[in-house]
Amino acid sequence: MLLLGFSAGLPLLLVFSTLLARLADVGVETATIGFFAWLGITYSVKVIWAPVIDWLRIPLFSRLMGQRRSWMLLAQAGVAVGLWWMAWIDPTQDLTLLALAGLLVAFSSATQDIAIDAFRIEAASARYQGAMSAAYVFGYRLALLFAGAGALYLASVYSWSWAYVVMSMLMSVGVLAVLIANEPVSDAERKARLARTWGVEAEGSEGTLARLQHWVRKAVIAPFVDFIQRYGRYAVLILLLVAVYRVADLAMGVMANPFYLNFMGFTKVEVANVTKVFGFFMTIIGSAAGGVLVVHYGIRPILLIGAIMTAASNLLFVLVAQLPANLGLLAMVVSADNLSGGIATVALIAWLSSMTNTAFTATQYALFSSLMTLPGKFLGGFSGVVVSLGGYGGFFLISAVMGLPAILLCWWVYRNGDKLDQRVSDAHKQAEQGGAGIDF
Repeated sequence: MLLLGFSAGLPLLLVFSTLLARLADVGVETATIGFFAWLGITYSVKVIWAPVIDWLRIPLFSRLMGQRRSWMLLAQAGVAVGLWWMAWIDPTQDLTLLALAGLLVAFSSATQDIAIDAFRIEAASARYQGAMSAAYVFGYRLALLFAGAGALYLASVYSWSWAYVVMSMLMSVGVLAVLIANEPVSDAERKARLARTWGVEAEGSEGTLARLQHWVRKAVIAPFVDFIQRYGRYAVLILLLVAVYRVADLAMGVMANPFYLNFMGFTKVEVANVTKVFGFFMTIIGSAAGGVLVVHYGIRPILLIGAIMTAASNLLFVLVAQLPANLGLLAMVVSADNLSGGIATVALIAWLSSMTNTAFTATQYALFSSLMTLPGKFLGGFSGVVVSLGGYGGFFLISAVMGLPAILLCWWVYRNGDKLDQRVSDAHKQAEQGGAGIDF
């Protein structure tokens, strides 16, 4: 999970903040830079093809390696090829081609995320999910350090092209993880779990059309019906919280590097030292603190605290934007931002994992993680326009206000948590004992 977490985290910044820093460094207009944030929407719509990854077998590879490992390997190849392609495109000459290469990286990376999330949940019992998530998050954050600070260092010493070449080669870490891992669940076990939850045999009826209809029911319809039946009238509010929880964080992150480099005037090395290296350790501390707090106080109160801290940390950037450039002040604000982000991320992952039915692992978790980033990524695309109209101070203030809906919904979850926990408990017991299946 440590190696797979590294493989999952590496591509993210290379099509997000590091790419935006590259565009700012070569003189691309701020408004145009903001629109490149829409590449991240690919991560937010991955639920669309998650059913395919859950059930469609890749010829030869799935038979040799299993469902999860074969999809992870294919996705890693796509990421490596896309990063290599991005390395040799000049942003000042062909932004469209760069966007297409970035889209290949983002699509492949999102596909890898689907397969890894399913692997993580299926590979260990609920008792060990905390340890699995902790190892994954540490590997993920380590990759962000390489793709953030590492890429900035390489770009400063050599060039942006060589920075992306090195990043493409580092995807071999994920390939190694896939080759040494064991497939967590066999086809027979996966079909048995589906049959218990679905209430029918997994193979379905004879005939091509009948098999296709059965596949659509089990892969596309069943995961969503299962979730709605488990949570009933609470389902909409739960999905709404998932959608808005990271809006403030993601919206602010789009303009972070242009703010540091263009507005504040810091060098790439200074930005790398403070926001990537120092920020990395603060995020790890926040993640560790979040894990301890969740163990001692439960998920719901820490989920609420994380939402409050995320919105509050954005207000600190308003202060930074009003004062002369000061590296020490920036380090303190970045520390608060990354500390709150680490706590919030651990609480959110634990909460989402607890709501996933293992009969539909990839699809349901993809639904949650897609909704988790879609609004923030979409609104982040307009961030350059907001900065152009109201300046960075106004932008950071607006991003903090965007955190209020998440705080209110977390408070609702905190007050109604017992009812939600009971529904989760009933669903898990039904899946273990073999329930009546999904009722249309």
